[in-house]
Amino acid sequence: MKSTLTLLMLTLLLSAASGQELMNKDSLLKLLPAAKEDTGKVLLLINIGQQYESNEPGKAKSYYLLAKKISEKINYPLGVVKYAANYTYVLNMQGLYDSSIIVNLEALKIARKINNPEYLGKTLFNTGTSYRQAGQYEEAVKYYEEGKKVFEQIDNKITEARSGDILQLLYHDMHQYRKAIQYGEKSVKIFREINDSVWLGTALNNLGINYSALQQSDKAEQLFKEALKIGQLTGDKNMQVAQLLNLGDIAIQKNRYAEAKPLYDHALQLAQEIEAFESVLIACKGLSFCYESDKQYDVAKELALKALNISYQYNLRLERQKLFTHLSNLAYSMQDKKLGEYYATQGTLLGDSLLNETIQKNTLELEKKYETEKKNTQIQLQQSELKRRRIFNYLLLGSALALLLIIGLLYRTYQQKQKLQQQRIAELETEKQLTATEAVLKGEENERTRLAKDLHDGLGGMLSGIKYSMNTMKGNLIMTPENQQAFERSMDMLDSSIKEMRRVAHNMMPEALVKFGLDTALKDFCSDINQSGALNVNYQSIGMEAAEVDQTTAITVYRIVQELINNTMKHAAAKNAIVQLSRENNKLSITVEDDGKGFDTALLQGAKGIGWTNIRNRVEFLKGKLDVSAGEGKGTSVLIEINV
Repeated sequence: MKSTLTLLMLTLLLSAASGQELMNKDSLLKLLPAAKEDTGKVLLLINIGQQYESNEPGKAKSYYLLAKKISEKINYPLGVVKYAANYTYVLNMQGLYDSSIIVNLEALKIARKINNPEYLGKTLFNTGTSYRQAGQYEEAVKYYEEGKKVFEQIDNKITEARSGDILQLLYHDMHQYRKAIQYGEKSVKIFREINDSVWLGTALNNLGINYSALQQSDKAEQLFKEALKIGQLTGDKNMQVAQLLNLGDIAIQKNRYAEAKPLYDHALQLAQEIEAFESVLIACKGLSFCYESDKQYDVAKELALKALNISYQYNLRLERQKLFTHLSNLAYSMQDKKLGEYYATQGTLLGDSLLNETIQKNTLELEKKYETEKKNTQIQLQQSELKRRRIFNYLLLGSALALLLIIGLLYRTYQQKQKLQQQRIAELETEKQLTATEAVLKGEENERTRLAKDLHDGLGGMLSGIKYSMNTMKGNLIMTPENQQAFERSMDMLDSSIKEMRRVAHNMMPEALVKFGLDTALKDFCSDINQSGALNVNYQSIGMEAAEVDQTTAITVYRIVQELINNTMKHAAAKNAIVQLSRENNKLSITVEDDGKGFDTALLQGAKGIGWTNIRNRVEFLKGKLDVSAGEGKGTSVLIEINV
């Protein structure tokens, strides 16, 4: 009997909720009625399906389909991918490979959108497995190679071992058994290390098949027996069926029919329970060989015909050809030459048909490949032409853009030059105005200084001399009481004139400003205002103790404060005012506030008074900042900041 060892089909399943995986089937079923239609229920359904797939695949499929329906309803794409991974495992187990390919390709589209390496890699491998089971090895290799590249990005021992086991199956189908064994041995080693008994059993089974293909049946038998124990411990009927059939085949190869019969009997029972139709066929065929060896030809024939019916029912043509050969030999053993020739002819015809289909398929694939290459060549030529045109267009477009860019840069440069010229003109105008203002202010201060000196030294000296002469005359004259009173009144008026003259001279050029600096001069100025009773002025200075301010700035600031206080006394109707002078680093701040009636600051925009114009000009001269805050009934606050 030719070996019909059973490969265990592998699918890289996408796990469901880890908390549920530790529960048995009955516990999971109890959770189902209360579960809401969300991602949790999807994972619960997949977990329940996994409990059934080895023993009741029909039920497993129904739970997987329900998981898909809910996933689509709640827009849970990962649930659809997980459904496909588990559902196609059952389809492959039942030999429904075309359906498995369709489901996996749809899942692959979703997995690419999810953009998760683990899900994408597993779905690629599952798709490759479906193609491999269908005998489309080129397509299988394509998806396996892409999946392998994805898995190389993931450092995961379990994934490495499982994908290696799948590649073992691929190379077995391609009759590259030694390469398959390399992948299989590595996978078995990793599964032993991580103590994954379920996947270890599958890898042992497939590794045993590759050793059997190299005529190392003792090594294969050892691996099958270990896998059978794992299947029995885990209750995996599908794995048990595969090991029983494989061990039965090896027993027949060694002519140990008595040992093979109970193995096939047990495999047949389990295969019927899990609806593994191809396994049922193989078990019946194996039993037929066993009964033939005992010369129980009627039972052997009955079992072979049962297997033949299954081959027709599920279109298992390769197995049917083997059965025709077996039935032909059986008929000859039963001395029925005519029936033996019939089955032999049917086997030959089916073999020719399969061969023709294979040749036709290969021819069509070659034609398809030739047409594809031809189209690809045409496409490449068209793409080359399009690329050449595209490059030419890009060059034209690039040249146009470069020209526009150069024009834009030239225009921008011209604009910048124009702008710089305008700025330079404005700066010159400002500089000119500041120079003129500086000249006016310096001229004004010089004139004030000259007048102050003239008043103080000239007129002041004359008035003091007149007062001295009159005091001398008073001692030499005898005056009536009335004349005495008039004389005293004249002397008082003369004293008042001298004081007023000194006050005017002091205001024109305060002596304290020249001798002691800005801080002392402003303090004296505020003190004089307080003594006059016209306004209560509170003077404050911060950081001015060791501050040095050049004389031009000091005089200008003094005049600004003087003008602001004069405006307060004239227009604000204020009772109190604050003058604050502070210096921090290189910034000098002057604040003048009052509690007067205030005014609308918008009026300052068109103000043409000499006082406000002088203040503004002096601030501009010092290149300072001026801020006025006022409101009717809220007083006025003026802040000036100057860099010194």
